[in-house]
Amino acid sequence: MMKADLFFDGAAKGNPGPAGYGFVLKTEKRDIEGYGYLGQTTNNVAEYYGLIKGLERALQEGITELSIYADSQLVVRQIKGEYKVKAPHLKPLFNKACELLKKFERVNIFFVGREKNKDADRLANLAIKEGISGSGGRWLQMEPEESPGPEEQGAG
Repeated sequence: MMKADLFFDGAAKGNPGPAGYGFVLKTEKRDIEGYGYLGQTTNNVAEYYGLIKGLERALQEGITELSIYADSQLVVRQIKGEYKVKAPHLKPLFNKACELLKKFERVNIFFVGREKNKDADRLANLAIKEGISGSGGRWLQMEPEESPGPEEQGAG
């Protein structure tokens, strides 16, 4: 069994407005960061992209048990089944996230305050900054930025 923690976030400057997502996947060996620019959309769409892209990366890494942390009460409660997904534009994203979640042996999702989600928030905002300044609004997929775990440093 491979366990990991996933922190994700989405941000939009204006709502809707220029938006981006970020995630940090903390595995036993290393931390993996990913972020992307989404163009003009809402913060809730960006939040779902953070979750989906983080889940996809966790599956690529062979993770079987995942603890997920987010500061979006809406996304957390929708995934837990506490809120219905009423917005038509969120339903496909919700369905995609649920489809990915079923591929893990065990998953827990937790609502955390912004202070515990700083890294994912920083990445989501970085995606917006780079998207606006560098690409003229094109899709940017900057993934993954990996930092070696302690046992990998100096090896080789």
